[in-house]
Amino acid sequence: MTALLVAIGAALGALCRHLVVERLRGAGATAAGAVLVVNASGSLVLGLAAGHASGAAPGWLLPLVGIGFCGAYTTFATHAVEVASALRTGRVRHALADLGLNLALGLALVSLGWAVTA
Repeated sequence: MTALLVAIGAALGALCRHLVVERLRGAGATAAGAVLVVNASGSLVLGLAAGHASGAAPGWLLPLVGIGFCGAYTTFATHAVEVASALRTGRVRHALADLGLNLALGLALVSLGWAVTA
């Protein structure tokens, strides 16, 4: 049953990631900007799920939302490609800003989500 929950969450997360990135890119966002929005919002969702799971949350919550949805929705590998591409083309400040923003926002939003629900 757990594997099915993870698979359902992953399918939904991948679809949501695609829709969010397409919408943002269509509105003029850069690829790095779209990845930042996905990673930040995914961090908040994961923080909310982790906060609930530390209490009396149902057993299906983390497999469905934490592992499945957030695992497929967030884009660490895509983020790594964006940073590597910036470095390869000499945009060092862009790469460092991208790294810093993703890390800082991710940690802040996970912490916020956890604090709100714990």
